[in-house]
Amino acid sequence: MSKSKREADITWNYCDNVPPNRLQVKCKFCSHTCWGGIARMKQHLAGTKKDVIPCCSVPDDVKDIFVKMLKGKEKKTEDGSFDCGGDLSREVTKGKNDLQQMTINATYKNREDVIREICSCIYGNALPFNLVRSPLFIQMLKAVGEYGKGLKPPSYHEVRVSYLKKAVDNVKQGLEKYKTDWEKWGCTLMCDGWTDGKGRSLTNFLVNSPSGTVFLKSIDTSDVIKDGKKMFELLDSMVEEIGEDHVVQVVTDGASNLVAAGRMLMEKRTKLFWSPCAAHCLDLVLEDIGELPVFYNTISNAKKITTYIYRHTWVLNLYRSYSNGRELARPAVTRFATSFLTLNCIKQQKNALRSMFASEEWATSPHANKSEGKQVMNLVLSDGRFWRSITYCLKCVIPLVKVLRLVDGDAKPAMPYIYEAMDRAKEQIAENFQKIETRYKKVWKIIDTRWNLQLHRPLHAAAYYLNPR
Repeated sequence: MSKSKREADITWNYCDNVPPNRLQVKCKFCSHTCWGGIARMKQHLAGTKKDVIPCCSVPDDVKDIFVKMLKGKEKKTEDGSFDCGGDLSREVTKGKNDLQQMTINATYKNREDVIREICSCIYGNALPFNLVRSPLFIQMLKAVGEYGKGLKPPSYHEVRVSYLKKAVDNVKQGLEKYKTDWEKWGCTLMCDGWTDGKGRSLTNFLVNSPSGTVFLKSIDTSDVIKDGKKMFELLDSMVEEIGEDHVVQVVTDGASNLVAAGRMLMEKRTKLFWSPCAAHCLDLVLEDIGELPVFYNTISNAKKITTYIYRHTWVLNLYRSYSNGRELARPAVTRFATSFLTLNCIKQQKNALRSMFASEEWATSPHANKSEGKQVMNLVLSDGRFWRSITYCLKCVIPLVKVLRLVDGDAKPAMPYIYEAMDRAKEQIAENFQKIETRYKKVWKIIDTRWNLQLHRPLHAAAYYLNPR
């Protein structure tokens, strides 16, 4: 393009060439680059979505210029002139000086003011920063921007009543497509209990099918959670609501009241199966193993170490200087698994702990002369009995924790794979002790009692999905 033609086209006020490619241009507002020269850049600035993505930062007055320009091209007259409309003609005759008033700096300043207000709202209401990554947040801002000036904010009543009811109705409408799959493939009713900040026992009911998992409802079960018969009646009513012919199995945790409720449910609804949650069963396995004397004593001693270190700031800082910032406490998928993972952390930091308690800094500190400090130091610097017990415990439970991560992770494997994983875990425990049965016999017995007896039926229900109606 000649220099004179380039200067005559106002598009060049809002884009630049990308050397050395003459046909590649870059938008000054959003820095988007595209091929095809300014012809495609005009589509980009006008937001037509024709062969190029629209600009997300172009000012409205600039966008209007290019929208009118493109419409004018569509109305091109036979003599080659353009019917761009009076508004566009006036804009062009103003010359570059007027068009360049909307500079990049001014555009950035306007955006900065808006972003500052958005951030003030987030900071002032202690909202999580991840909110800005939410598609709903982005969609909201786009809707506000497209509305333009004069938008009246929603009232408290609209947020709390009017539009909340509309949102609930929309969710119910979206649920209909899932109900169709329930009728076709069958589904699983899942029951999950939890306690809120007010101490209420709430139970969530969810429905799983090949099309996905949906939340059905949440009920305050504070008055009935301990009563097996009442929980049976609640589960039975949920099955009735979904449709008995559509429910393949009902999954709850393995608490005694829900075990009783599940058995009563199977007696009444002979076409479905009840099964406890695999993750909860594994949690109970770990709980029972933790009650064995060697496990109980080892975990108690480990807690003494972590509690003492984290309760005293000076000791904690000293430990961190020897561990290079590595912590002892570790989060886990369940509360009983946490104890065993803490044992693993203590084992990994054995050298750091022993070096700390053998250091001159510790020996000359006031903590070294106190009974609690001496007790913890003796545990860490013992002749090896404490450390041998940790190794023994981990050989027994780490294979089980791996299965727990499998069943409690985001990827939900089918029950037959979980059974296989549990069998492999048992074999791994045996191999960890060179298959000397006396060393792992009690652990195997607990696994068989909790796992095999409670989770025997789901194989039939899982197979149901392989042969849908």
